[in-house]
Amino acid sequence: MKMSSAAVAALAIALAQPVHAQGPADRVAVERAALDYLEAFYEGDSTKLLRSIRPEVQKYGYFIPSGKDAYQGEPMSFQEMLDYARRVKATGRGAPEGAPKKVEILDILDQTAAAKVTAWWGTDYLQLARHDGRWMILHVMWQSPAKK
Repeated sequence: MKMSSAAVAALAIALAQPVHAQGPADRVAVERAALDYLEAFYEGDSTKLLRSIRPEVQKYGYFIPSGKDAYQGEPMSFQEMLDYARRVKATGRGAPEGAPKKVEILDILDQTAAAKVTAWWGTDYLQLARHDGRWMILHVMWQSPAKK
């Protein structure tokens, strides 16, 4: 296959562009967004939700209702997340004593990232994206603790 000199020049320019590797600052920012998400529900801090979650977030989870054997699915909107955090703050009923609070970064690219959060209610998988230079959560998939 023969390439024109313009195509060769364009390819050379494209290949010469610097690759923006994800550094420690991205890792810290993704972890902070995941912790903000977790702490917002643990502490009832809606400010942390507002700075870590996009309003168009899609959250869906699975839990086993009391007295049942099968998982049931449940969506949660951005507004419902805010309402939940505000109820926690109003009632003072945050996370149980000794509740798990773990964030694992699964992957970070230049525009998207993935993290896993382990909390008292179960496990959440977060998909994040960089918006205006800030890492924010766009999708959440969760489930209550696995059946034994």
